Amino acid sequence: MALRSNPTLRQRRLGTELRRMREQAGFGGSQLARDLGINPAHVTQMEAGKTGISVERLRTIAALCMCVNQPLIDALADIVTTRGKSGWWEEYRGELATDFLDVAELESDARRLVTYTTTFVPGLLQTTAYASALFSQTYPPLPPHEVRLRTSFRMRRQLIVQSGATPFCAFIHEAALRMQFSGPKDLTEQLEALLAESERPNVSLRIVPFGVDSVPSPSENFTYAEGPVVDLDAAQMDTGHGGQLFDAPAHLARFRALIAQMGSTALSEEKSRDLIQSIMKERERNHG
Repeated sequence: MALRSNPTLRQRRLGTELRRMREQAGFGGSQLARDLGINPAHVTQMEAGKTGISVERLRTIAALCMCVNQPLIDALADIVTTRGKSGWWEEYRGELATDFLDVAELESDARRLVTYTTTFVPGLLQTTAYASALFSQTYPPLPPHEVRLRTSFRMRRQLIVQSGATPFCAFIHEAALRMQFSGPKDLTEQLEALLAESERPNVSLRIVPFGVDSVPSPSENFTYAEGPVVDLDAAQMDTGHGGQLFDAPAHLARFRALIAQMGSTALSEEKSRDLIQSIMKERERNHG
């Protein structure tokens, strides 16, 4: 079987969990390879997501590694059985960086999504004009066709929320409601769109006001995706060098603590809508 040159997020996560199983059992790759009757290089390739495995082999590995977490094993078996099923984002492979595709795949597999943003409206709630203006602000500037490509990809991602199938909780810092990336008209339309989106039954929109000081640092814009079992949760954070994915238990525990902290300090959904409306009225007075 040929090795995959570009394993998908799903395939890489399966490999990560296989490695975790092995390490928690205290096995080296060579020992597991001997028990399976395969070459040690094959174990390395499996754990890198570069080669697939059968459900039967997955369950054999779990047994050899003394893993008794049956919900996790079953969830990993589901990942194995979905191999070969491409998501819509694969149409953009070769056109956009892998970071973009990983975010779409992360969102697609999530049972629930939570985001926190400090300087901009979450991508899943952005208007076309707002997203386009945001991409146009990068430096050095992106060429127009690249701005259009990234904007269209972001709009396509929004179907995960618009379909109503995935619960979505967005924590947005008040600063993001006031940041203007193009003319005042685009921001006003974006605030109007936020109010409309907040009425969706699967959307919870909560604002973190300026007066709250116990929130993550301004650089921590992140998305937390709940998996089919808590062991398969994942988080993605925006950094100055692209997106960074987290799936280690310690990292995920930290993100869950941050979300719980924001849940206790952010405004309620109703008060959040009131604040957005008050900002819109303030802008109307200032800009006519």
